[in-house]
Amino acid sequence: MAEPLEPPDSSPEEASEESASRPPWWRNWKVMLPVWLGIAALVGVGLHFNIDGGVIAGGVVVVGLLSHAFAWLIGIIALVPVIGPIVVKVLSIGFIWLLNAVGYLVAYVAIRRGYSRDVLTYRGLTIALIIGIVIGYVLGKLF
Repeated sequence: MAEPLEPPDSSPEEASEESASRPPWWRNWKVMLPVWLGIAALVGVGLHFNIDGGVIAGGVVVVGLLSHAFAWLIGIIALVPVIGPIVVKVLSIGFIWLLNAVGYLVAYVAIRRGYSRDVLTYRGLTIALIIGIVIGYVLGKLF
């Protein structure tokens, strides 16, 4: 004779509620801290063995985007009282991204035409402008 089946320990509704209450894996610091330590270690090894900077940067971008490491880092920066949310706002301003993208395109065209020295001056001025905008935005929000 067949034995009666025992009821499961938890119902499917309880299991789905438990999984819904847990945050996604990329919000867990126990996952993301080792990811960032791994990224830093790989960058260090790449620099030690003189690997091309573009390859290192590309690897960091790919790993960072696939693992949501950049979003986690921005979230950590946003936790700093008063100044953290302001810095995150500045980093997410589309104008800054657009200005930087246009700068790269202009630099590419100028280097192809032989104006590499002028590109260095231009990029220095662009970086100074971006830093000035960020400092001005932060000071404006604070006062």
